[in-house]
Amino acid sequence: MAQISVNNLTFCYEGSYDNIFENVSFTVDTDWKLGFIGRNGKGKTTFLKLLLGKYEYKGTITASTAFDYFPYEIKAEYMELPAIDFVWDLKTGCEQWRIICELGKLNLDAEVLYRPFCTLSFGEQTKLLLAVLFSGENDFLLIDEPTSHLDGEARETVKEYLKGKKGFILVSHDRDFLDACVDHVLAFNRQSIEVQAGNFSSWWENKRRRDIHAQAENEKHKKEIAKLKKAARQTRQWADKNERTKIGFDPVKEPERCIATRAYIGAKTKKMQSRVGQMERRLEREIEEKEGLLQDIEEAASLKIMPLVHYKNTLVSADRFGLRYKTAKEALFDGLTFEVSQGERVFLNGGNGCGKSSLIRAVLHNASQARDGKVSYDMIESGTLRMASGLVISYISQDTSFLKGSIKVFCKTRNLKESLFLAILRRLDMDRSQFGKEMQDFSEGQKKKVLIAASLLTSAHLYIWDEPLNYIDVISRMQVEELLLMYKPTMLVAEHDVRFRENIATKIVDFPS
Repeated sequence: MAQISVNNLTFCYEGSYDNIFENVSFTVDTDWKLGFIGRNGKGKTTFLKLLLGKYEYKGTITASTAFDYFPYEIKAEYMELPAIDFVWDLKTGCEQWRIICELGKLNLDAEVLYRPFCTLSFGEQTKLLLAVLFSGENDFLLIDEPTSHLDGEARETVKEYLKGKKGFILVSHDRDFLDACVDHVLAFNRQSIEVQAGNFSSWWENKRRRDIHAQAENEKHKKEIAKLKKAARQTRQWADKNERTKIGFDPVKEPERCIATRAYIGAKTKKMQSRVGQMERRLEREIEEKEGLLQDIEEAASLKIMPLVHYKNTLVSADRFGLRYKTAKEALFDGLTFEVSQGERVFLNGGNGCGKSSLIRAVLHNASQARDGKVSYDMIESGTLRMASGLVISYISQDTSFLKGSIKVFCKTRNLKESLFLAILRRLDMDRSQFGKEMQDFSEGQKKKVLIAASLLTSAHLYIWDEPLNYIDVISRMQVEELLLMYKPTMLVAEHDVRFRENIATKIVDFPS
């Protein structure tokens, strides 16, 4: 067993004013299954790149092991080639028989090595690259969000696969996945970094208890500070009043007083002033202790949503509904029957390619057609799909590539109040320094937060979200959960996060296998 030791690590990107890491120190063992947790923008992927030596930094990172990183970068010229032709470029020295063994553990046939890489599904590509990653020896593996865009079945396969492995750092925002795959947690909190044995749920419970204790201590300190301030103010007033009596007195009113009394009053005043000084020093200590209490608390500020109420109870109704592309002979799916009624949160469940996003497109198309007349459409429908008339929809797309330009222009185009929009982004822990950037320069997680914020600000009868949580951090996911449970908007959702679906869904529509 070896260790990776990080000491006084400080790093910031060129041109940035703020350090991503500042004097960070911790140690991890290389046989751990380490889950990496933190808000978007806290530097998780950056830290993995630092381990790989991609950037210069201050401080030291000491390790007696080599590192390898997932996902591999697949060059454009490799896409038309079978993976067997370029796996050595991805991982030097990996042997074919080892890759085949790992593919078997991932329920994948060895023939995927010999098919053009571009013909493989996203799930097949992910599993193949994981098999290559684990086909070496003695590397400490850096696995960055392996479940993005994977369907439920593929996630389960990868989850079971990683449960049998060790010696890796796993970056994931999927709570169910983290709970199953890790035995230690590396958490990037707001102001500190901690390493803890256990999985996400045990870490979160411990953090919740610490936060409750810190908040209670904070309240106690606030009361103590108020008392000290009041006592110090009164004592100072008494000392000042007493000091003013040193010089000058009325012999009629104070016949027993003489000039010698002045020294006694001065000594008494000095004691009072000394007491004030002691109180102020104690006050400073209390304030200093209080300031450190809440530095790592994830406040998870509450969000708001403004759903509209439709005069009809049933907003979407499908009866033996099916879809196929005009250029295809076979249907994507057929015979789907379901309803979306007001207050329901309906989740679409099925593997990649089963037609969830196509169904969402059909709903959007039919709503648009009912409102605006005939709209071009590349799908052929069977059965019936009915939409309530006058339906207002708020939509989050899987795709974020269209996000370009400034936030100001984005808000103006969508008729959103910019101040409220920025306030929601701040509550989703998006740093103010990002607001001046062009949106095409945002990370994928930040782009998703832009779409979520826009949807939350849009009053609608029906909220249609297509994989809204890809790249979104765990804390933000829980904020969104709390919001949806509080306001109960009517929703049609495609999302592979099992824990999110379990907590939010009131109905699940299963697609034919």
